[in-house]
Amino acid sequence: MTESVTDLARPSEFRHLLKRSATAVILIGVALAALYAGRTPFWVLAALLALVMTGEWALLMGVRPWKMVVAIAGMAAFLIFVQPMIRPIDWISIGALAGGAAAVAALSLSVRLGFGLLYIGLSIVAIMYLRDVTGIQLTLWTLAIVWATDIGAYFSGKKIGGPKLAPSLSPNKTWAGLIGGVASALLVGSLIIVNTELPNWLIPLSGLFAIVAQAGDLYESWLKRRAGVKDASGIFPGHGGALDRLDGLMPVAICVAAMAAGGVV
Repeated sequence: MTESVTDLARPSEFRHLLKRSATAVILIGVALAALYAGRTPFWVLAALLALVMTGEWALLMGVRPWKMVVAIAGMAAFLIFVQPMIRPIDWISIGALAGGAAAVAALSLSVRLGFGLLYIGLSIVAIMYLRDVTGIQLTLWTLAIVWATDIGAYFSGKKIGGPKLAPSLSPNKTWAGLIGGVASALLVGSLIIVNTELPNWLIPLSGLFAIVAQAGDLYESWLKRRAGVKDASGIFPGHGGALDRLDGLMPVAICVAAMAAGGVV
């Protein structure tokens, strides 16, 4: 009996799903371990990811190697400045980040590289602020709704398919994936909220931030399409690079941290 192309593709798809799932479990486990281990381990993990993302951003911008070195050095200097073990994360931290981003843009003659430092730095400051100031519960909720969004969107998009969400930005994302991601985030977010001291009015925000996460994902997809690459890098088997894994968390963390800093939550 002759095997169809679909039949031949299934083992490959299963192996990819298995590799992707195993990597996801390990990454989530590492993140949770760092979250509960304390602010120093959490800072170390966030700092390492920030340095990797800065390098990946430079690759997506197509800059010369020396400019990448400038960007990574600028990020490293900022991360040393915002060590929560030495000083609290505050508005001075944001000012230092803005100044560092401007310096990188000027030294590298690349506004896009400076913007990348600002965007990545803000997201790292945000997640560290949540861990250090608001505590574990809100940080866990923030992480979990993004993870749920990614998982729900992936499987809904694969199983249901249908109309594309934004084919000019990402050829694979569908409306079914977006709806599945929102539903998953609402479910997981609600479970965390009812079992913690977080306010119930955060439940609908679980779905709203799922849309924000998808917007961050689409933005990075557009950057990759413009750069002509599939992934930001290949450090995470089945997932790509750090930017590919954290593209949804970055804008969500910034939004939640802004709410917390403003006393909304």
